[in-house]
Amino acid sequence: MKSSTKASHDPPLLVILGPTGSGKTALSLALAERFGGEVVNCDSVALYREVEIGTAKPTTAERARVPHHLFDVASLDEAVTAGDYARRARALLAEIAGRGRLPIVVGGTGLYLRALLEGLFPGPPRSEALRQRLRSRAKAKTSGKDDSTRLHRLLQRLDPAAAAKIHAHDTPKLIRAIEVCLQSRQKMSELWQRGREPLSGFRILRLGLDPERNALYARINERARRMFDSGLVEETRALLAKYPDARPLQSLGYKQAGQLLRGESDRKLAIWATQQAHRNYAKRQMTWFRREPEVRWLKGFGDEVAVQAQAIELLERAPIRRG
Repeated sequence: MKSSTKASHDPPLLVILGPTGSGKTALSLALAERFGGEVVNCDSVALYREVEIGTAKPTTAERARVPHHLFDVASLDEAVTAGDYARRARALLAEIAGRGRLPIVVGGTGLYLRALLEGLFPGPPRSEALRQRLRSRAKAKTSGKDDSTRLHRLLQRLDPAAAAKIHAHDTPKLIRAIEVCLQSRQKMSELWQRGREPLSGFRILRLGLDPERNALYARINERARRMFDSGLVEETRALLAKYPDARPLQSLGYKQAGQLLRGESDRKLAIWATQQAHRNYAKRQMTWFRREPEVRWLKGFGDEVAVQAQAIELLERAPIRRG
């Protein structure tokens, strides 16, 4: 009884998740203004300074409406891990709740959200030498282009359960999973179950945006075109000159702009490739988020009045369950 009573007095935490282009920012602003909230970023690229056009960060005007946190907090030559993010974000959540405000976690990076809410397993440290060998292995012998399916086949031999949860073309996650298996001499899928420290002290409500797929893809395509029209290639050129090896510049949009700058594609092809990459990413995000527990799914985009009204009603009337 005492633990139940304590849980009922824990402060609320709102999590807004969904695929890229689904309107998470618009919904977070509406709810933050209504309920005295503060937005905490959960997008791995939006953490970095100087990447603007390709990240769809909240605009300066949007950030002026309510407090925003964990945007533009890292240099492009830093490596921010999911664990780094989780530690920093957990401290922020406690600070925001301590001021009597509603923390609202917003973003589409599933691994970072999992690290924040569930904790991470105690895996071995990164080995850049091993990672470089794995990147070399992913290069197709005939064309020199990335072929991450080679890594996926390797992971299938080392840890079939982990391979089943990681997309065959998600090179960073494949490299980390193989690295963990080889460094620890254990299966990553088994380590996943050990040593986690779930976030405690909050009652968590997860709201998920689930717009109709064709409408979502149309928005994604249009946003990709706007990125290139707004100067994505020029921004990428300037950033590559300063940070030629920055990992965030391999993220969606920046990667395709870099290929254009190197003469590996033309503008039309770069836009098409960016659109396709974002659509594929949206599919992977929904597959990941479908596994999140107790998500209240909202059918539509976060900037739609009806969706915002439904979210407000859930916050006002539905009990916020503890995570």
